[in-house]
Amino acid sequence: MKCVAVGFMALAMSAASLATDVAPATYRLDLFHTGGKDTEIFAIDRLRLEPLPWPGHPSRATDDGTSGVYRFEVRAADGQLLQARGYASIFGEWVTTEQAQQQHRTFHESLRFPAPAKPGPVQVRIYRRDAQQVFQPLWETKLDTTDMFVDRSPTAPQELIAIEQHGTAADKVDLLLLGDGYTAAECATKFRADAGRVSAALFKVQPFARRRQDFNVWGLCPPAAESGVSRPSTGIHRASPAGATYDAFGSERYLLTFENRALREIAAQAPYEALVILANNDTYGGGGIFGLYSTVAVDSSWADYLFVHEFGHHFAALADEYYTSPVAYAAPTTIVEPWEPNVTALLDRDKLKWRHLVATIAPGTAQP
Repeated sequence: MKCVAVGFMALAMSAASLATDVAPATYRLDLFHTGGKDTEIFAIDRLRLEPLPWPGHPSRATDDGTSGVYRFEVRAADGQLLQARGYASIFGEWVTTEQAQQQHRTFHESLRFPAPAKPGPVQVRIYRRDAQQVFQPLWETKLDTTDMFVDRSPTAPQELIAIEQHGTAADKVDLLLLGDGYTAAECATKFRADAGRVSAALFKVQPFARRRQDFNVWGLCPPAAESGVSRPSTGIHRASPAGATYDAFGSERYLLTFENRALREIAAQAPYEALVILANNDTYGGGGIFGLYSTVAVDSSWADYLFVHEFGHHFAALADEYYTSPVAYAAPTTIVEPWEPNVTALLDRDKLKWRHLVATIAPGTAQP
């Protein structure tokens, strides 16, 4: 697969016409998410104006409202819905661990939305599922997109690589592959090969194979001082640009980044709706969080499989369908129907989420 490099200025000019000639600007609300047992607090870090226009389609301001532990809504002063999406978060995973029962921690998060047609105030609301899986209001704030404290500072340009292009951003899913732990020399050669390989692996499997034309794939590779990413359990610590690290929540193979601010500053230089971090390591590892990002150790012998698997968590909100190895989270004390579309706690065939996919529910279909 051929990778075509485009300059940052060229990208900025072309991105302005990706959707329409009047594509709105992209704003990002950076937040601190703090809590622990019986405590959950949001605090504003900053409102950031990103350098590229909004990549989404103007008629698709909301999803179907069924997925995610959390949900956010952004509305303009006139009530226009600018963006509404379900999502999951690192905080949402951490509160299921034993550590969260003993102490508080803070995680950095971001919510992205298009600029309102008329610059000015916007209302942001965050919801969280309750014990019955119903979204309940959790936090809200008002922001002013014209405020002098909106961060409008320029970002350090990175070379953007057009890995696979099938149309304008507004009409496609823009997938960003972001390399972490690649030196400058590795960015120029190895990253391009790695990005092409895993992208090809994704489009070999269904449903991505038949929907290939619905995706654009981009690549960014900020150079690292050292090759590789952190692996604390073996004493390896790397100051990689996106902060990818093994051992998330004490699970050796769980690969995440806790440096969200740095990650989003890098990613802002590409039009994207889905984000995968390619960690330049060969030890088995990866992770995927719905609506946030997924990761893969790109030189592992399982990398191509893991890329698709973890992307399923991030992009399609799929839950794991196995329990064959240690995990970081504690077992739930109360069983409720999961929100993820591919798993169930029900023992009633007639109420399965995927009932429409079963040709005949009664004879020939095993009881769960």
